[in-house]
Amino acid sequence: MKVFAAMAPDMPLAQVAAYAERIERLGFDGLHIAETIHDSLAAALLAVERTERLIIRTAVTLAFVRSPMLMAYSAWDLAVLSEGRFELGLGTQVRQNIEGRFGMPWSEPRARMADYIAALDAIFEAFRTGEPVNHEGDTYRINRLQPYFNPGPKDIDPPRIWIGAVNAGMCELAGRSAYGVVTHSTNSDPQFLREVVRPALARGSQSAGRDEEPHVIASTAIATGPTDHIVSQKREHQRRMLAFLLSTPSYATALSRRGWTELAADLRVLTKQQRWDDLSSVLRDDVLDELVTIGRYDQLPALLRAKYAGLAEGVVLPPVDAGDDEGLANCVRNIRAARNLGSLGTN
Repeated sequence: MKVFAAMAPDMPLAQVAAYAERIERLGFDGLHIAETIHDSLAAALLAVERTERLIIRTAVTLAFVRSPMLMAYSAWDLAVLSEGRFELGLGTQVRQNIEGRFGMPWSEPRARMADYIAALDAIFEAFRTGEPVNHEGDTYRINRLQPYFNPGPKDIDPPRIWIGAVNAGMCELAGRSAYGVVTHSTNSDPQFLREVVRPALARGSQSAGRDEEPHVIASTAIATGPTDHIVSQKREHQRRMLAFLLSTPSYATALSRRGWTELAADLRVLTKQQRWDDLSSVLRDDVLDELVTIGRYDQLPALLRAKYAGLAEGVVLPPVDAGDDEGLANCVRNIRAARNLGSLGTN
């Protein structure tokens, strides 16, 4: 089982390169870079430049706020610079953020993402061969790429494309068009992967006639650390984070699937009143313990193996604090040892 590290969304850009170097030294397979208050592609550039073997994956870069050509230029440069270690994770975000935070138009996300990926594929092929581009889709039309603006020809593989997916429809699209899915922290439980994500990926893959089903990286909510005290602190951090995320209707399916519909309604009321600091008070202990994997570094490998072996090819650990690098490195090594233990994961 591969192990990826997340990065704190508010990490200053000046610290990204050193953080990526540390993640590489600790034995992680890769680094996930989210897009919240920084441009994920800019942060990825800093991480790529200072590492040698680490997979650098955006998880996720917002697609609909960038043109496919602009995205392609950045992703292509990162693929070349990293010699194939950069992977492009794409996400849709919710309508309110696309329109209200970014001031960009919104349209049906699954069809638009399908067209977006098709446009990227066409552009990457033009970059690889040096030939013109011609993509005619329902949302994007790209038919102009003079040789002066084409970085090719260059015979390299374009960056692998992943999709950040929550619902079955987007997972089906990933099955047709992407290398894999990075799940959302609110919808990464084993039952959801088994009953929704994996079947949807299989349907999409079969409909496209693909030989191999796309991969799954479980970006699950985790509270961990070297001591019980630190684990307890991380548990409370997850309470605040999940309360905020689950107040979004598209993520709140994690609650409704468990019959906690009144909890989702309570969270939405607080967000409408902009009572952000009160959200965590609604998330009860029993709910938190159901949604979060909780354990020290020495306990975490067995917990993750029991949950995800056979369901996900990799897991994402939360942002790594300073201290106890030896314990964390052992934790990563023991999780990675589950690579061939797929028969264990049935819970």
